[in-house]
Amino acid sequence: MSLITLTTDFGLKDHFVGAVKGAIYSELPDAKIVDITHLISPFNITETAYILKNAYKSFPEGTIHIIGVDSELSSENKHIALELDGHYFICPDNGLISMIASEVNPTKIVEINIHDYLESSFPVLDVFVQVASHIARGGSLNVIGKEIQNYKKIVEIQPKINQDQTIIVGGVIYIDNYGNVITNITKKLFSTIGKGRTYSIRAGRYEFKKIVNQYNEIVDFTVPTEQRMYDGNKLALFNSAGYLEIAIYRSNLNTVGGASTLLGLKYRDSIAIEFENVVKPEFTTVT
Repeated sequence: MSLITLTTDFGLKDHFVGAVKGAIYSELPDAKIVDITHLISPFNITETAYILKNAYKSFPEGTIHIIGVDSELSSENKHIALELDGHYFICPDNGLISMIASEVNPTKIVEINIHDYLESSFPVLDVFVQVASHIARGGSLNVIGKEIQNYKKIVEIQPKINQDQTIIVGGVIYIDNYGNVITNITKKLFSTIGKGRTYSIRAGRYEFKKIVNQYNEIVDFTVPTEQRMYDGNKLALFNSAGYLEIAIYRSNLNTVGGASTLLGLKYRDSIAIEFENVVKPEFTTVT
């Protein structure tokens, strides 16, 4: 049985998702299809990469991932299929793979080139399904395309570090269902650059001097429940995916609001971490 995931910005109102699933079942009646999400913000490559990077590792090796975001074919937006970390990805070459493959290099990449490919106005249905079915049947990537060595990189999603390594400037790459703001600053980068120095985090007009380990760390559980007033408090932490997140404790977008609204943060806004500029002492040789 083939396991195929779908990640798109198609939404759930139109026929697109149903048509893709129907085409897969027509090719592979025993396939198992899993929806990662169809609610990606339209054409949002960074959001797509963040969600998929943190979802695909939970699937067994050999899973085939179809990605339908910004998938219209053009001279600048080819279609590729690749093997990465024991998984297969079928997607446009629009830069999203550069975030997914930031830690693991693809084993093989091909530029898709199959019959009637250039005439398709719905490539996820007409092309990606055919490629996924070919892979599911044990077919080689070389049959459906020409092997290539490189894929498009998104430089703008990488944090910037100043020359003396006292400041990391990142940006908002995703806002989750709770309104929490996820940045492109990883815990690994923070530790590597920070080296244990004191720091401050600047997010919009707000400043954080501490990164907590979990959301409820700000709660004093010695205080009786009815006296606690923590809902709506802002905090910073590294989330389960290892990215710096600015959050509101027990946020509710219908009542207290989320970090994105309360702190005025939106996609691509800058988030900066400034470390203490420690001056190394000068040593004098005693003779």
